[in-house]
Amino acid sequence: MKDFSRLEKKIQVKFKNPDLLRQAFVHRSYINENPQFELQHNERLEFLGDAVLELVVTEYLYNDYPNPEGELTNWRASLVNSHMLAKSARELGLETYLFLSKGEAKDTNVKARNYILANAFEALIGAIYLDGGYKPSKAFIEKILIPQLPNILSNKLYQDPKSQFQEMAQEKTGVTPHYKVLKESGPDHAKKFQVGVYLSDELVATSTGTSKQEAQVKAAASALKKKNWG
Repeated sequence: MKDFSRLEKKIQVKFKNPDLLRQAFVHRSYINENPQFELQHNERLEFLGDAVLELVVTEYLYNDYPNPEGELTNWRASLVNSHMLAKSARELGLETYLFLSKGEAKDTNVKARNYILANAFEALIGAIYLDGGYKPSKAFIEKILIPQLPNILSNKLYQDPKSQFQEMAQEKTGVTPHYKVLKESGPDHAKKFQVGVYLSDELVATSTGTSKQEAQVKAAASALKKKNWG
């Protein structure tokens, strides 16, 4: 039995309608396996929460930073992306409250679970908004998510590693990095790509991913560390 009263204490939100809180954690797979369950899945709440999250973060950035629109857009994107939301969800222990199918619950794919957690985090915001309005939603986001912003800004996390490595490489060496696929492995439905990032003929770093783009981003992140440019 999931004790949602503990979660209410942790997030400092007391729900008038506890079913809204529970619904925020119901994954579609659970409903497919338990069609008689009294609640719907969380996708509509997620849709609402996504909009509330974007408004709160936009308002905060607009009021607190005089930077141009392009910079604020990048900062917002880095604060509300699925990686950051999943991280915040894990820190709150939200995984414990998920309603998942047996198959989904056993799945050890971290990427897939992070996606589910990020969606649940947005659904939770949607539930807080429906239950209590804008004020508690804003308070929750400002307490849980906004404190991540200084770290994003000081470490330039709003730049993806490829952009950051290119900027640093051009600044320090005058060379634009390029990427090569060094190896492909695995069946078509589960391919892995090993990619190298080069400065002229120098192979700076390699990495592997489930797509060429993912491998390139990882290789760039590794190259930043190797060059001590991060």
